[in-house]
Amino acid sequence: MLLALAILAGTVLLVYLDRGSYVDNNDPTKHVGLVDAFYYTTVTLSTTGYGDIAPVTEGARLINAFVVTPLRIAFLVLLIGTTLEVLASQGRERFRVARWRKKMVDHVVVVGYGTKGRSAVQLLVSNGVDKEKVVVVDPGSAALEDANADGLAVVAGDATRREVLRRAGVETASQVIITTSRDDSSVLATLTARQLNPDAYIVCAVRESDNVALVKQSGADSVITSSDAVGRLLGISSISPTLGSVMEDLLTYGDGLEVAERELLVTEVGKQPQQLPDQVIAVARDDKVYRYFDPTVTQLARGDRLIVVRPSKELPWAPRPGTHGEAGADEDD
Repeated sequence: MLLALAILAGTVLLVYLDRGSYVDNNDPTKHVGLVDAFYYTTVTLSTTGYGDIAPVTEGARLINAFVVTPLRIAFLVLLIGTTLEVLASQGRERFRVARWRKKMVDHVVVVGYGTKGRSAVQLLVSNGVDKEKVVVVDPGSAALEDANADGLAVVAGDATRREVLRRAGVETASQVIITTSRDDSSVLATLTARQLNPDAYIVCAVRESDNVALVKQSGADSVITSSDAVGRLLGISSISPTLGSVMEDLLTYGDGLEVAERELLVTEVGKQPQQLPDQVIAVARDDKVYRYFDPTVTQLARGDRLIVVRPSKELPWAPRPGTHGEAGADEDD
């Protein structure tokens, strides 16, 4: 648009400075002024060409032939090229949206593609989630461009609005991750998502711990307090730099140690958590989480899931370091 305006302004100036070489056929006695120059330029560059104002001297005609004509071509190329680019971009976006909508079931909806949202998506993809199973909802153009560049399906709009979440397929999503920059927006987005999908697992990030209860009442299954988490990590690092580095290692994916959840193997049923090759830190049983030293989980039982610390090179879903594909304790013998 700026280039097109520059061409328009330059041509107007060119015609106006040589206005004595032009004549108005409707009134030959009238001198061509600035308005006439602007009028002549617009009808000439748009190839309308009414012919009421025309160059009469050889110099003006040569300028029109060798200067104005190339400017006219450049002007049209800019307008047509920009229009085609916009239409092609919109067409690609519609095709992508139509494609993922046809098969988008049990997908992940990520609300907000800032630092937290982008990190969440990277972790999901690194753990085996297909990019085509991730839909990003964000009102910002920069965030949407980043998501598009990362090969993700994008829905532009405010996630607190029901129709926007519907376009993202929240009603058929298995998980919803909410990472807005404002806690009030997080509450509204959580409430709307829960109303549209009572069964989805909703994880929400809030900035202030005072809003955790409110977000949970709105329907979130898990709430992460970003400011408190960062503050605790800063405090730990200042008191014990070594412990701080270990905590940062656990929170950083793909380097050093990882915290993972895995199924209990058949051969591990009846054993104590301390007897397993993995470093077990907690046991999930009957929708409750017990620390490894809790008397309730002294003996591991079928259906238990283990929260372990393991090397980052191991797949998080592997039964134990170096093993993949062994039978879980909840499978038939």
